[in-house]
Amino acid sequence: ETIVLTQRHDSSLDGASKLLLRTTAGQLTEAVVLRAASGRSTLCVSSQVGCAAACRFCATGSMGVARGLAVDEILGQVVIAGRLLREEGRRLRNVVFMGMGEPFHNETHVTEAIALLVDPAGFNLAPEKVMVSSVGVVDGMLRLAQRFPRVRLALSLHSTRQDVREQLVPLGKRFPLDDLRRGVAALNALQPAPVMLEYLMLAGLTDTDEDLAALLAWSEGLSVHVNLIPYNPIASAPELVGTTMEDCRRFAARLKQAGRTTTVRRSLGGDIEAACGQLVKAQSLLERRGGRTTD
Repeated sequence: ETIVLTQRHDSSLDGASKLLLRTTAGQLTEAVVLRAASGRSTLCVSSQVGCAAACRFCATGSMGVARGLAVDEILGQVVIAGRLLREEGRRLRNVVFMGMGEPFHNETHVTEAIALLVDPAGFNLAPEKVMVSSVGVVDGMLRLAQRFPRVRLALSLHSTRQDVREQLVPLGKRFPLDDLRRGVAALNALQPAPVMLEYLMLAGLTDTDEDLAALLAWSEGLSVHVNLIPYNPIASAPELVGTTMEDCRRFAARLKQAGRTTTVRRSLGGDIEAACGQLVKAQSLLERRGGRTTD
């Protein structure tokens, strides 16, 4: 096996499990199993050890990047999670590339892994059950959509004000909002499903009337599904404050009134640092726990 499970942390709140995995080279990465009450299960996989995107709100981004994971290291996460779920009488239904790493910084291996995930002779997942999230590497997103038009794509947007987006997502300078808008329009021409827009709710920074107006203007005429993400605090960004859930719902209601398909993400695994943006270098966790590799 090219990747093995070294620790498992189960949430006491919501049925999420964080899996700490070690590659044969000794590097550590993380994956998260999310169990829905319906019995359907989702695996959030990592595509890299760490991440070079350095988004301000994300713990993984604070560690930099060591390297992209190989195809068998990506698929090994799926095999390990599938085995755990089968023991519980569950099936792995969805795989989302929303763990450590920017998938299109490891495009070749991620694409090969997806090919095997959706191959009837491989993992036999419906392409619609696979989602890939990017901070906006438009060329990579378009290449993936051309090869797998039914695989879902998500854009980590977070703000439609250029200066704010650059504060939150340093790669926003390289992928400006005008280019992203053209990219989403091109994806819409290739794919039957809307592009998911991941939008982080930060008090006074992304949730104001000005932000709402900017988001509505930017998304006008595009086929998108806005997914509002409550902020999960991280130690490296104490200045960021999440929008209250009441205000998240109010923002969502106004988007819906304007005709945008909108959901508020229910973020699982917060008590085990497995929620959106909280995955961080697993070695540091081991060191804080005195080097133990099993619980």
